[in-house]
Amino acid sequence: MTFFILQLFLLLFWNRTNASPTVPEQLFSSLIPQKIANTSNSLPSPIQYPQYTSTWNVSNPGTWLDFIPDTWTSGFFPASLYALNTRKNLCEVTDANALGVADWIELGRSASTGLIPLETNNTNLQHDVGFVSFPFAEELLINPQNETAIQAVNAFATDLAARFNPIVGCTRSWDTEDPTDFTVIIDNMMNLEVLWASYALTGNSTLIDIANSHANTTMINHFRDDGSTWHVVEYNSTTGNVIRKRTSQGYADWRHYNSTWSRGQAWALYGFANMYNHTKNADFLQTAQRAANYFLEHIPSDGIVPWDFDAPLSPSPRPADSSAATIAANGLLLLAQVDPANATNWSNAAIQILQNVTSLAWDSSWQSLLSNGTVNWPENNFLTGIVYGDYYYITAANMLVQMGLAECRDVKASNSTPNAASNGGSLARHTSWGIKIYIFIVILAVNIY
Repeated sequence: MTFFILQLFLLLFWNRTNASPTVPEQLFSSLIPQKIANTSNSLPSPIQYPQYTSTWNVSNPGTWLDFIPDTWTSGFFPASLYALNTRKNLCEVTDANALGVADWIELGRSASTGLIPLETNNTNLQHDVGFVSFPFAEELLINPQNETAIQAVNAFATDLAARFNPIVGCTRSWDTEDPTDFTVIIDNMMNLEVLWASYALTGNSTLIDIANSHANTTMINHFRDDGSTWHVVEYNSTTGNVIRKRTSQGYADWRHYNSTWSRGQAWALYGFANMYNHTKNADFLQTAQRAANYFLEHIPSDGIVPWDFDAPLSPSPRPADSSAATIAANGLLLLAQVDPANATNWSNAAIQILQNVTSLAWDSSWQSLLSNGTVNWPENNFLTGIVYGDYYYITAANMLVQMGLAECRDVKASNSTPNAASNGGSLARHTSWGIKIYIFIVILAVNIY
């Protein structure tokens, strides 16, 4: 009888605790190309770009708000158009997936034209020239000889390199009134990619030296012992000494250490995984792993990524940040590719995050793909759709297909917002338990007779 009970325990609980998460079908919904095409066709003239939507408590929630090109987020929507071209190549066009509703390359090229003047004339981008370079880097994957894209990538890389201070060892993030106050934010790890892209075009190794120096300095000064990150580190530009560590968009500075802003933690995870991908520097891999482990260990039991891991639960509800979730998912999928010993753990964690954020934030009625983004809580800008949250939602699905972790699906648009991440996952669970009940009966019969 003891053996019989042990059999039942293993049957009923082992698979539950080791079950792989289910890829949400909304990642392949036909609403994605339909919404992106509609937004592209509605871009104003002169061109402006969507950054975030109106919030939930207005008469028209989920409506994109457009901003001038000289804004740090302007590259994400054109890059989303290129990402759908990648999706089209991965999944091919069917009537159900709606990937044939637009020529994504032409839309991407057209939308990117508004970014070209920023190569020589920008005042707001500062370090974020890296993000703005994304669509041009995508163009070079399609046409490596495209002179417009080559010029853009090299110009933006030159711009970022000019912000490097060898005494500090970093590129400056934000300009300050006091030139000796040298501010570096964790987000800047993501902008280093433009240096690698330009190096691939020019062979200018100085760009790689800058990227490595910035990453090494950030690794030392932005990380706490537990793997969490400060958002902002201020240096003295003439001595290189750290003046102050603080947050800008996170919850608090007043604790013995300031809080951990979840999107900053996601940028750190992704940025260091990317640096390891380029350099194979084991310190960068370890730093990415530490950032990932902190992120995953501090997601609450409900699975929803909060805007700051240290923000209080009261007053309720603590806002989520769907963009932090999708950025982290991409970083984890990259980590799975460069850290094969732990690949299953990282990829399963990414899929679980995507499952949870879909359940929370997928909203078919909004112009954005996802709701529940927090742009900037201290400035009361939250419960919105965010363009980079949508971009990384699209690219996460592409990565899953490229990695063989998901198959393209023909998912027709639904007017409902899911209560669970995937009907397919629910069906699988029901089927699994049906099989278990059948086996239970068999085991019971064997032990009785």
